[in-house]
Amino acid sequence: MNLAREAIELLGQVARILWFEGTKHGMRDREWMALRFLSRANRFSRTPSALASYVGTTRGTASFIIGELERLGYLERKRSAKDKRSVMLSVTQQGKKFLARDPVNGLVDAIAVLDDGSKISFRDTLRHVLDQADAAEQRHHTDVCKRCIFLREDRTSSENRTTVEFTCRLFRAPIAEAEIDLLCTSFEHHRQ
Repeated sequence: MNLAREAIELLGQVARILWFEGTKHGMRDREWMALRFLSRANRFSRTPSALASYVGTTRGTASFIIGELERLGYLERKRSAKDKRSVMLSVTQQGKKFLARDPVNGLVDAIAVLDDGSKISFRDTLRHVLDQADAAEQRHHTDVCKRCIFLREDRTSSENRTTVEFTCRLFRAPIAEAEIDLLCTSFEHHRQ
């Protein structure tokens, strides 16, 4: 069998763990996907529109998912102080605790036992595949800020100290260093 085709067949089998029929621990696959995403999303991507984009659904379906997660106590929505029409979504402490039951934890554990080089290679291979698919389909996948073309890093040195400040050029907003490892639906990778 062609190695590329074999890899895709294996990826399809892994995907069945992510996309399943019925419920697991009382939630459907898209609700798990939403909770998982919102727990790792940056502040620009914790919106109903960004969630719909990430899950690959309509805003109406995303609103239904948000409502279910709120009903279960795993998510809360807050009106933006700057724009009363905007809503920010946040995973509650109860939601963060519930993620310990996430059906993908078995996959995370299986990858975690690999040596660091293998984990990096696996991650980078998946990113390469997504980058190629994005280029072919003229779309963008979600990824971390630190890989994004919109992230600007400014280093300032004075005597024995170097400070680093990050800014998102797309949103024209400062980003804390802890945020550069969070997911963003407005991500665009550097093109070679």
